[in-house]
Amino acid sequence: MVRPKQSIQSHRKDEHVFLAEKFRHDDAINDFDGIRFIHQSLPEIAVSDVDISTDFAGTNRTSPFYINGMTGGSQQTKKINAQLAQVAQITNLPMATGSQSVAIKDPSLADTFSVIREFNPHGFVLANIGAGNDLNVAKQAVAMTQANALEIHVNTPQEIVMPEGDQDFYWLDEIANIVANVGVPVIVKEVGFGMSADTIAQLKQIGVQFIDVSGRGGTNFVTIENERRHDKAYDYLADWGQSTVESLFESRAFQNDVNILASGGIRNPLDIVKALRLGASAVGISGQFLHMVLKEGPTQMAENLLTWQAQIQEIMAMLGARDIQALQKAPIILSPELRHYLNERHINSEGI
Repeated sequence: MVRPKQSIQSHRKDEHVFLAEKFRHDDAINDFDGIRFIHQSLPEIAVSDVDISTDFAGTNRTSPFYINGMTGGSQQTKKINAQLAQVAQITNLPMATGSQSVAIKDPSLADTFSVIREFNPHGFVLANIGAGNDLNVAKQAVAMTQANALEIHVNTPQEIVMPEGDQDFYWLDEIANIVANVGVPVIVKEVGFGMSADTIAQLKQIGVQFIDVSGRGGTNFVTIENERRHDKAYDYLADWGQSTVESLFESRAFQNDVNILASGGIRNPLDIVKALRLGASAVGISGQFLHMVLKEGPTQMAENLLTWQAQIQEIMAMLGARDIQALQKAPIILSPELRHYLNERHINSEGI
């Protein structure tokens, strides 16, 4: 039997998964290592007293982390989406798809995304499109997965380095149109290059209420796209952007007005707690979860994530924090490098 020829777009989706795994390192360090909690020897609390619930895209969730956008668009990534959907169903975690633009262009690939609903019919699902798409595409993406919310990803460096990437980045007007008219909550997210206070201010001005600052420290799409190029011409951009920690500092002035989410470089429950301490209301994980599902399968991964939920509760108990609001007042120490960043960016460190 002759298999149908895979499209260029589907092949790219498989390449992204392969390269994300190839460049992943268990011993990777990032700016989360520059944050230390002050140990509390007498926290006067029981683990069972700790509430780790949080607000996420206008809903209350029992856990402060979620499965962020990764895959879909090929038969291989359809299987991964099905497995991740099983994990989401078992753990009651929200789950985002990877970019659905490929299935908008080729409807035969829609089932590589809609499979999420097949395996998690009652879960909280986020559709996902690039910022270069219009309201009609946004509605199609939401309908494709019967999504509860929509992620719009902004990814200028990735598009620049991608061999077939876009070159036009007039995005704000259409993002505003989608936010106002798509009919579900919209999260605008970076893809690992971080956000500045200026960017967050622009998004707030057009009505965006949910922002994932997604910083450098995890999956690196400059490195991935550069590897796909014949000339490998953009390796010097591998460190482009702000880290997730730096981006959370950039968001501090807006945290009372918009809902800040964090992703990028999250390796374990302690990183999640640190991101929450810096003002994130919830934390998305992509690369680490992709690695888990590929190496362990959905059943073991689900067990691990239930353990993560328990460990977040335990870490908060060690800090004497009964909920995320209390956690955000826990005393911390920052590395000299992070202090230098705050000084250079004129970010008020009082109360951090």
